[in-house]
Amino acid sequence: MSEAAPVGARGAEFEVVVERGKIAEFAAAMQSEDPAYRGPDAVVPPTFLASAALWRPDEARVEVGFDRRRLLHGEQEYVFHGPPPRAGQELRAVERVEDRYSKPGKRGGEMNFCVVVTEFRDLDGVLVAEARGTFIERAAAPAAGGKS
Repeated sequence: MSEAAPVGARGAEFEVVVERGKIAEFAAAMQSEDPAYRGPDAVVPPTFLASAALWRPDEARVEVGFDRRRLLHGEQEYVFHGPPPRAGQELRAVERVEDRYSKPGKRGGEMNFCVVVTEFRDLDGVLVAEARGTFIERAAAPAAGGKS
């Protein structure tokens, strides 16, 4: 397990170029034939920004510090602050840790939560969209004999 980034920590900024071919591929994978996702002025499908993780360099990721063997992706939300990005648009993205908290697990132990927000800004610095993901580290399994 690696060291956890604290609330407010930010990763390095990275570039996201919205490519029309990638928009069409994403729409095809969703089995959508919506014409808005095709052509030179294609708009991104609502969940397309998840694919930005494929372009993110390692140093841009904020480290949640959870044991991957107990990691769950609990929730994902996309917020657009205007029209969705279009083919050919260049965005700058940065991840930040928005919140960390714990709750008792239903099977005992503590469950840890980390909310990571990825901000997407245009080249003028205007906030275009946000992707908010909640990561959960399940409580460790009780030790043999029922003790945790």
